[in-house]
Amino acid sequence: MGFAHNNVLHSNHFRKDWQRRVRTWFDQPGRKLRRRNARKAKAAALGVRPLTLLRPAVRAQTVRYNRKVREGRGFTLAELKEVGINRKEARGVGIVVDHRRRNLSEEGKKLNVERLKAYKAKLIVFPRNAKKPKKGDSTGADLEAATTRTHLPLPEPYVHEAPRKITDNERSFEAFQTLRVARADARYAGVRKIRAAKKEEEEANKKK
Repeated sequence: MGFAHNNVLHSNHFRKDWQRRVRTWFDQPGRKLRRRNARKAKAAALGVRPLTLLRPAVRAQTVRYNRKVREGRGFTLAELKEVGINRKEARGVGIVVDHRRRNLSEEGKKLNVERLKAYKAKLIVFPRNAKKPKKGDSTGADLEAATTRTHLPLPEPYVHEAPRKITDNERSFEAFQTLRVARADARYAGVRKIRAAKKEEEEANKKK
């Protein structure tokens, strides 16, 4: 190995005892079994409660991923109000609340309201004292109904359509041109309004 110019001298250690420093992972199967047993113990401790908390269906961020529907952090206060569930009550029955999230579309809000209604219809709240059930507790035949611990599945991101022929209206429709015109109308709406008001004022002054 040659040395040239005014550089730092090499300090290569080729005689390290590297075999003592190798990281092994022989406990992987044991850890796997331990994790599985921990999950079983946790599920047994939960009783008849669902294994996971109920979360809203939201669209993933950015244009690249917004076609995908995933679970969000929690339901908005507006969604809970629509169904008639109190925010404190929601936490007690396995519904996650996110006070920061806002509903940006009617479609997204409607989807999560339907999700909450479906959950509420299946929900069985066992009373702490069977002789003195509190408000909101299930009673009668509801307590004897079959229970399931699986969570509500996420809805389909879009409805699949059967193949069909393209209509003449769809063929003649110019999407790009329509978008550009709509964008221009929105952009110049204020200027055009001011211009129209000014023109009306000038015409009114001429009549005088």
